[in-house]
Amino acid sequence: MADALLQVKNLSVSVEEKEILKGVDLTVNRGETHVLMGPNGAGKSTLGNALMGNPNYTVTGGEIIFNGKSLIDVPVNERAKDGLFMSFQNPLEVPGISLGNFIRNALEQRTGERVRLWDFRKKIALAMDVLNMDHSYAERDLNVGFSGGEKKKAEILQLLMLKPTLAILDETDSGLDVDAVRTVSQGVQEYQKNLDGALIIITHSTRILESLHVDHTHVLVDGKIVENGDASLVEEINENGFERFLKA
Repeated sequence: MADALLQVKNLSVSVEEKEILKGVDLTVNRGETHVLMGPNGAGKSTLGNALMGNPNYTVTGGEIIFNGKSLIDVPVNERAKDGLFMSFQNPLEVPGISLGNFIRNALEQRTGERVRLWDFRKKIALAMDVLNMDHSYAERDLNVGFSGGEKKKAEILQLLMLKPTLAILDETDSGLDVDAVRTVSQGVQEYQKNLDGALIIITHSTRILESLHVDHTHVLVDGKIVENGDASLVEEINENGFERFLKA
């Protein structure tokens, strides 16, 4: 029997009183990778932000159940402690705190336990090696002066170190060259080895998916999921775009 990790039931979400999501249903089981695709403005990022509890996104109807617990009234920091993680299209720069200290503090908040510095340094070095990332970046201010590709690698580094129960990757391949996409994809593959976790990959491209195992694909158009399928649906979209779904 499938082990449901996330259940989204008839979810409607508004931003500044404009309805963006219009009754979305989605179930994600442990160990699964789901891909959410659709044209620009379909509501893909809105769904991710609503799952994370971003206060700029107002849930006007429906339910979000994660690990058997309703998230509707749960604040962002508590959702993160419960194991939700989201990478962003445009990661923020945070002067005054290093990438390494940021991740170490996040780990301590997630586990409720103190993380020994020596153990942490060994683990972050191994994770950075997976991403072909210079170890000196751990000492640099979070995302300050990082290129677009380096910021995305820093996001995937957090994914590997925090090992969230559900990771939402929002346009992680946006603006990256071929080599950077390949490296980020390697990091995501490493996370996929965690069979207790699950992934939602939000994208309108297919480059990052080429070497990843995909269980389910969903097409979002105008705030509604209009098609569900397996990995073959990604291939169809890669060849023909979204025209069929827009006409429907």
